[in-house]
Amino acid sequence: MQNPRGEMPFLDHLEELRWRILWAMLALVICAIISFGLVYYFQALEILIAPIRDAYESPDLQLIYLSPADPFFVTLRLAIYGGIILSFPILVYQIWSFLSPALEKEERRAIVPALYLGLLLFIGGVCLAYFAALPVTLEFFKAFLSDSLEGTLEINATLGFVVKMLIAFGAVFELPIVILALSLMGLVTRQFLRAKRRHAIVLITVLASFITPGDAITLTVMMMFPLILLYEFGIFLSAGVYRRRAKKEAEYEKSLAPPDGSVGKD
Repeated sequence: MQNPRGEMPFLDHLEELRWRILWAMLALVICAIISFGLVYYFQALEILIAPIRDAYESPDLQLIYLSPADPFFVTLRLAIYGGIILSFPILVYQIWSFLSPALEKEERRAIVPALYLGLLLFIGGVCLAYFAALPVTLEFFKAFLSDSLEGTLEINATLGFVVKMLIAFGAVFELPIVILALSLMGLVTRQFLRAKRRHAIVLITVLASFITPGDAITLTVMMMFPLILLYEFGIFLSAGVYRRRAKKEAEYEKSLAPPDGSVGKD
């Protein structure tokens, strides 16, 4: 039961959190089951290994597996990834329903679009990795082949490499959302981000060198340049947060000022 101020007791918060987690898990399981069917019948594995076949110039290239259960568990793993994506709107709703009563009106307006913007940025990073960075990376590793080596691509190791690279690109593309969240919490400001721009570029360069091996041009185009743009976009979002906050504070101070002609008003 809520008190007159609209606040819930601690145990009620725990109970609500428990139900939110249960509904989120149920949605994830149902979406994973649906995704399992989509992965199985639409051959999602073929989509993931297509860049490998192109890189090795072998349209008939087949991945090997070492256990009879490997094909099933690979499909199950892909279904879980797909289930997370399919259930994302429901997960967002559950998180939002739990957190929104504790947030200010301006914070509520900013967080919901930010969550869906984060999904779009993640998908953008995955697409960049799949269509651009992954083929270049495979070509880079392929250059180290020699006559004394004969490659046999195993499904778990190969799929793990591809998926990790896709997720890594999607995760680093969340940079503007991280900056927005830190700005909403008051931990960073636009001035701080601008002052640390050179430090950020150095960190971006180091991060890009780990995620995207290859020559300097590839490194710049595939990871550094998009991340620098995302950092600048994060500064823009941070500026918007503090601009709205300053406007709100100015309106509040104006509301406290005595009206014209009142006692104490010059």
